[in-house]
Amino acid sequence: MKKTILVAVLLFAVSSTMQAQLVKFGIKAGLNYANQTGTDITINSGNYNKDAITSYHAGIVAEIKLMDSFSIQPELLYSTQGATYKYAATEFKNELGYLSIPVLAKINLNKVISLELGPQASFLLSERNNFDIKNANTFDFAVVGGLGLNLTNHFFIQARYGLGLTDASQEAQVKNSVVQLSAGFKF
Repeated sequence: MKKTILVAVLLFAVSSTMQAQLVKFGIKAGLNYANQTGTDITINSGNYNKDAITSYHAGIVAEIKLMDSFSIQPELLYSTQGATYKYAATEFKNELGYLSIPVLAKINLNKVISLELGPQASFLLSERNNFDIKNANTFDFAVVGGLGLNLTNHFFIQARYGLGLTDASQEAQVKNSVVQLSAGFKF
């Protein structure tokens, strides 16, 4: 009986060690340089020019190692995107807060550099603007791609571009686009 318990504990310890090497969890945060592409939004018969906004993102990340050079990296992020619109002397900022879920294929080119590419689904959590319109679509689908650098076994930085494939607004054909710079820590 004691041998069976000892063998079971030993097998559990070995399998949890192997599992820990296959799946890593972490946190990340960084800056967004976001804009909206497409046709201009028309409000009160005026066409507004768009400018990018600087915002942020933060969340959790997992890396599921499938092979030495290939992993799947799902993430759960809060990300703010949008644009600033200007018309004559009038200016307003449209900031959209999303719960973003990118699922990326991560190809490790070597021990330091990785290529990341995949789809991202985002769900609208908040819309903050300084005009009286609440017209954002509640779902945004995008494709994202970028590079990652492993600085140490735990610290990493990433640069990524996300291109929206669905309209971000109900009133205009505009799509989100965002450049993200991130830093993170894997446990």
